[in-house]
Amino acid sequence: MFDSLSDRLQSVLGDLRKRGTLDEEAISRAMREIRLALLEADVNFNVVRQFVAQVRERALGQDVLKSLTPGQQVVKIVHEELTALMGAGASGLAFSGRAPTVILLAGLQGSGKTTAAAKLALYLRKEKRKPFLVAADLQRPAAIDQLEQLGEQIQVPVYTRRDSQDPVAVAREGIEECTGQGRDVAIVDTAGRLHVDEEMMAQLASVRDAVKPHNVLLVLDSMTGQEAVTVAQSFLDRVAFDGVVMTKLDGDARGGAALSVKAVTGKPIKFVSVGEKLDQLELFHPERMASRILGMGDVLSLIERAEQAVAADEQAEMEERMLKGRFSFEDFLRAYKMMRRMGSLKGLMGMIPGLGSQLKGAEVDERQLVRVEAVVLSMTPQERRRPEIIDGKRRARISRGSGTTVQQVNQVLEMRKVMERMLKQMNAGGSLRLPGSGAAARPARRPSKARRKRRRR
Repeated sequence: MFDSLSDRLQSVLGDLRKRGTLDEEAISRAMREIRLALLEADVNFNVVRQFVAQVRERALGQDVLKSLTPGQQVVKIVHEELTALMGAGASGLAFSGRAPTVILLAGLQGSGKTTAAAKLALYLRKEKRKPFLVAADLQRPAAIDQLEQLGEQIQVPVYTRRDSQDPVAVAREGIEECTGQGRDVAIVDTAGRLHVDEEMMAQLASVRDAVKPHNVLLVLDSMTGQEAVTVAQSFLDRVAFDGVVMTKLDGDARGGAALSVKAVTGKPIKFVSVGEKLDQLELFHPERMASRILGMGDVLSLIERAEQAVAADEQAEMEERMLKGRFSFEDFLRAYKMMRRMGSLKGLMGMIPGLGSQLKGAEVDERQLVRVEAVVLSMTPQERRRPEIIDGKRRARISRGSGTTVQQVNQVLEMRKVMERMLKQMNAGGSLRLPGSGAAARPARRPSKARRKRRRR
């Protein structure tokens, strides 16, 4: 989502880093570029003005101008202000001491509210909670069916009443059923509209008053840009909410909604949806997002995804592969499948400090796993073990055997290089701690010359 903004900010701050000294003119030019970058990202105008003024004031301080590394100090200031803009820290859910904890989801139709309800239920189930879904969206005909299907996929019970047109009664009965089944979290999916209207707000307020939720979460579609912030303000004025679930953060939106909503409403982003799969809902960490926008990576989130993606029986095998000096195509195919479970390859690259910019030009088609497997399986065992021997003639033969073009074979070869660099980058800093292992994986060391002599003796 933040690709364009990230590129612009990294370019501006990169120029500042190169300067030995900074003056007011250089900082003013940088602030103009930052302001334009934020406005082009669809960030609220008042938010941009306040943000730039705050950064400018701090950047012109004597501690910065007299610093040995003034450019680095400005980058630090921008990072801190971006973090503050999106919230001071991660903001989780409030849980009741007496079950069940009730979570009410609100939002416009099309924002991804019903899917967000299922994603949140799966997230809570992984956190050792016992979630329960209540289908109180009686306006959209397919909403009940959709929630039932999603509940079946994630093995979470769903309460429905197809013979009722009273969402208040359905919500209240759903909470009672949740208690009766011994579940500890009830997630109530409410009706949305194509726009904010009085009927919608009145109905939502009635459901809220009936179930007395411990958390009211507003589901916003980040693809709608500033309109999402306007919607959030309308909901806040009429039906107070505690936090935001931002959906479609993996899309092509410019990021203005995610950067503006906290500043405009005062309510934090609690969760973000980073993909279409039901397990792709994450707790929102403002400081990590700020680091990713500025090209600093997000190693902590990468580690958390790895812990979720790697099964217990894969841990030792994965660590052994990472310790190898070479990265064959057999390793590539196994690692590729594992990384697909962690999320998009492009997203993972952005989490590793410095790697995203290094591999910016690499084009990888992640949707064609079947094609990738066909290409690898069309190689000889020697070619899989030693990818460097694959020349033009071999590429032509592999493309014929796999039913692909030479260009597609080249893409697969490039993807292997990307993943090899990725793993080496993580190993170099000992940054990737495999789940269940006592220490971060590190590259195998070559024995010293004296040790090799002793072995020969």
